[in-house]
Amino acid sequence: MKVIFLKDLKGQGKKGEIKEVSDGYAMNFLIKKGYALKKTEGSMNKLKEEQEHDRELDVKNREEALKLKEKLEKVTLNFKVKSSKDGKMFGSISTKQIKEELLNLGYKIDKKQIENMMINSLGTHIVIVNLYKDISCNLKVHTEGV
Repeated sequence: MKVIFLKDLKGQGKKGEIKEVSDGYAMNFLIKKGYALKKTEGSMNKLKEEQEHDRELDVKNREEALKLKEKLEKVTLNFKVKSSKDGKMFGSISTKQIKEELLNLGYKIDKKQIENMMINSLGTHIVIVNLYKDISCNLKVHTEGV
């Protein structure tokens, strides 16, 4: 029986892939658990519609990420931190603090999107923020001692 995979299944198939599998496996596991649909004209049309919708969504998300990248690269986050006389910081700036500062400026960025980079010295640092699949921006973070 030919089936269309609805979800990735390790060792069996990826989402959108069409494969020939045994009837029992298809009926008792793949279709029953929602991993696949029997290949019919209706299911093929549904698959094509879903793929088109995914493409449109991808284009929309990519455009939004590029706009956000443009805005974020103009932003410099400033942090006033306690430091010693020789310029060493007490503590460090974490991704959580960067996320909160971006939120205060109106940018909703998840802390998982910010590459983990501990800032533990005074000055200007570049932090990479992953906005979408292959779109990332360089965010300037400036720390000055108090």
